[in-house]
Amino acid sequence: MNPVSQRINEGVRKVPTWLLYVLAVIPPALLFYNGVVGNLGIDPVKKMEHQIGLYGLWALIATLSVTPLRRFARINLLKFRRALGLIAFFYISCHLAVWLFLDVQIWSQIWADIVKRPYITIGMGAFVLMIPLAVTSNNWSMRRLRKNWGKLHKLVYPAVLLGGIHFIMLRKGIQLEPLIYLGVIVLLLLLRLPPISKVRSPARA
Repeated sequence: MNPVSQRINEGVRKVPTWLLYVLAVIPPALLFYNGVVGNLGIDPVKKMEHQIGLYGLWALIATLSVTPLRRFARINLLKFRRALGLIAFFYISCHLAVWLFLDVQIWSQIWADIVKRPYITIGMGAFVLMIPLAVTSNNWSMRRLRKNWGKLHKLVYPAVLLGGIHFIMLRKGIQLEPLIYLGVIVLLLLLRLPPISKVRSPARA
């Protein structure tokens, strides 16, 4: 392990996990406050909705980054992975709540939008995949599900991929920013694949 990674890991050990949960509440709270006082432009609801969704995507990408950082940079952030996943679910839930209660408001229109608008269909699909992950992100579920727990939590891969596609479709047209996000997501998923040497070793044996 190089000295930089060692210093980072030593610093990480001193940071309590609960601090992430406390800090995670601040961005949406500030966003809501700015919306109330009129600092989010002519359409504060849309601004709030999109920004909280982006927070969720950031948290999902951070969650995906934990394993590659450990494998390639020897930076161990495993103690924060569960917190990052739950924070991502919290942000996506807030994103959905803003859409339901502040944007659409007409409940009879919600299902029609989910069915008729592909980007909403994909976004809802990502959210549904995240529900069992959030529900089982506790020690009791890990003990109860055992090996199946790890298999279940691989649902995060299609969930974050759908989130990146949702972002692209939401922007309507080819834009660089969402394409960069999707590219980062795909790269992180590829980096999680086992090394080629490990894949080939059973065949050689």
